[in-house]
This record gives sequence, C-alpha cells and structure tokens, in this order.
Amino acid sequence: MLLSSLALLGLLAVSPSAAAPHLDSFSGLDSARAGSSRNKLLLISFDGFRWDYDLDVDTPNLDKMTQDGVKATYVTPPFLTLTSPSHFTLLTGRYTENHGVIHNMWFNTTTLENKDFYTSQFVDSYWDNGSLPIWITAQRQGLKTGSLHFPGSAVKYQGETVAVKQVESRFYDHANETDWRLNIDKVIGEWFEQQDLDFVSLYFGEPDHIGHKHGPDSPERREMVRQVDRTIGYIRDKIQEHGLTNHLNIIITADHGMATVLQDRLVQEIILSKIPGFSFKDIQFQLVDYGPTGMLLPKEGMLEKVYRALKGAHPHLNVYKKEDMPARLHYSKHPRLLPLILIADPGYVISGIRPLQFNKGEHGFDNQVMDMKPFFRAVGPDFRKNLLVGPFETVNVYPLMCHLLNITPEDNDGHLDNTKHMLVPQIETRKANHSKILSLIHYNLA
Repeated sequence: MLLSSLALLGLLAVSPSAAAPHLDSFSGLDSARAGSSRNKLLLISFDGFRWDYDLDVDTPNLDKMTQDGVKATYVTPPFLTLTSPSHFTLLTGRYTENHGVIHNMWFNTTTLENKDFYTSQFVDSYWDNGSLPIWITAQRQGLKTGSLHFPGSAVKYQGETVAVKQVESRFYDHANETDWRLNIDKVIGEWFEQQDLDFVSLYFGEPDHIGHKHGPDSPERREMVRQVDRTIGYIRDKIQEHGLTNHLNIIITADHGMATVLQDRLVQEIILSKIPGFSFKDIQFQLVDYGPTGMLLPKEGMLEKVYRALKGAHPHLNVYKKEDMPARLHYSKHPRLLPLILIADPGYVISGIRPLQFNKGEHGFDNQVMDMKPFFRAVGPDFRKNLLVGPFETVNVYPLMCHLLNITPEDNDGHLDNTKHMLVPQIETRKANHSKILSLIHYNLA
C-alpha cells in the first residue's frame, strides 16, 4: 500500500491536471468514482414552487443553500405551464411542441376519451414519443439511474425504463412530511450510498396542491414553504451524514409557478357556452375546464365558424389557430395539438358548459407571466458558491445535467452556454480532485 500510494503521489506531482487513476486498493472508495471526475447528481422538483415564495417566509435552509451554491432570480418554464409538459422539458431539454407531452391529460380525438393526470402517467405511447429522458440516455452510457415519484418515470421509452424507481399511488398524500423524509432516506441512504446510483430525480407534489386550494398568497402556502425549507435542510443533513457532500451535486427547481384566480363577483367569467354564436354542437372534441388553457377540435367544415365566434368574444380570452400561436411559446408544430388553442389572461380560467373550477390558485398561463416562473437552486462540488445568476429557460437544465454527468446529450433545444457560468472552472475542478486524491493518500499512509 505504501509503494502504490507513493507512486500515485509521484504521478500527481508530475501532472496535477492528469485524470485520476483507479484506486481499487483504497478501502471504502468506489473505483469508478475515483477514476472519473464525474460526481453524482440529484434533481429535485417541488411542484408549483414560484420564484418568489421565499421572499415572504423565513427560509434559513434555502438561504444557506444559496450561500453554498447558486441561486437564479427565476427560471422560465415551457408552455404549457402544466406539470407533465414542464417536467418532461426538464428531462429532455426539448420544448413542448418537440417532445409531444402537450398536456397533463392523455386524450384520443377519435374515441373521444381522455385520461386524468394520474392515469396518463402510465400511457407509454404518450411519453415515448421520440424524445429520450435523461434516465435512459444515462443508462445507455453506463450510468445507474433512479426516480422517485418524478413525472414520466412510470413508462418505458423504446422498451427501456428507469432502472430503479418508485411510482406514487393514486391517492398519495403529497403534503405528508413524514413520507417526504422516508423518501429522502431511501434516495440518499439506499439508492445513492448502498446501490451507488449516479443520477436520481426526486419529486414532491407541494406547494402546488396547497397553492391551488388556498391560493399563492395564503398563510397555508407560506406554511408549506416552511415545510419545503425544513425538507431541504433534512436533505442536506442526510447527504452529509452519508458522506456524499463532496461528490453529489443537487439541482432544486420546479415545473411552474402559481397565480391567484380572480373570484370577485364582478369578474366576467369565461364560459364558452355563453358566447354568442358558439355551440358545442360544432365541436368534435374539446379539452377545457382544466384551468386557463383549452383546446378545441371543430367538426369538419366548422373551424372558421368556431374561430370567428370565439375570437374577440371575451376581453380576457385569447384564441389562436394553432399555426398562428406565438413562436416564442413553441406550442404549434406537434400533430397532437388541436386546431384551436385558447389561453386566458392571468387570473382567469376557461369553462365549457358551466363553471366547474373553484381553485384559488392556477397555473397554465403564458410562460412570460411572472407568476408562472419557478425557483432554481444548485449546490455541490461542481457549482460555484454564493452566486446569484440571471434568469434562463428550464430547457437549459438538461444540457447542464448531461455535462455534470459527463454523458453525451440527445438532440435538445437548450445550450450549456446558458448555464456554464454557474460551474466551477475546470482548472478548479481538477485541483479539487487532486486534493481528494492527496487526502486519500494521507489516509492510507496513516
């Protein structure tokens, strides 16, 4: 052991920038990790955590994470600002019109059926649409991946699924803090340490549910943010407890924000059945009553009639033929999109026959609306410390993750140039690896 350690020390003295050799004989050290500059990666999503949710709540653990790492002022999700489309953009680096998960709901315009959010999570053909999520790409390049409750992880992609996964039950209690901690224990203690996974995605369903029920400005939402903050502290404590701090990067973000729904009795509701000249008899298939957006498939020959009836019919309803959608939304080219797309202004929801939505908070609005912007934090050995960066699109998170994992990305719409300023310069990373090796040598010599 003394001879091999001195030989390694000599090699490093001659070439400190050289890649670290394998240290199979060092007890307690995984040889693959020692032989590579790759660190592990944990991607965490707190559904519906708006960019400014930490401004009216004391969040000591988020603040500490900012001091130790990187904070973005906010990030911009893809449109449609719903859970499934936005999470699949995080996983693929593609805009919604390119990855094809265009809604939370799976639907079939021929059979006129649709499936709710939970059931849609298990429809392989809806998710497996030509874009590979990072789990599959990483596995094909020799890494071990896992996912706990993350949208999109229940299905197969080109016949392959994420190797280690836990899928939530239909009536899972997303607010249960005890379950949160059990899930964290599993990810950190079992998956990362015992099973030595390289990449894990971890999903929490709050503060989305509480934001819908009570509104983004409610005391209930503020209390849930405190729970999120405690959870972030617990995650970092567990990482340290299991000795992973120096070789695990953490990215924490969300799929979208949350906006207050205007419910004053003087508000002019958007109810399609009450619009003069519009009739559901002219519609073959519709997807409305799901918040501030909707899609319509008019019957053959009825497109222009329906479009003229709806266009300009309500001061807070925006109506587009899909080919006329603003290009910046990247929500026009996929064949799954229906011919007419409806988008309400912030604070409004779209109803069909009668009002069926009574949430105090909603998302799904234009992704340029500030209330739709999520938060972003990152910490770990590859991230700089105490760095505040400007906003960027979440489509750029995918190439960042591929870079951290040292894997070749699939075709995507993001670019590493938009996030690489968050990272420790390469020379500093090499110095850090050099120091780790020297510490190990010292340990073994002792």
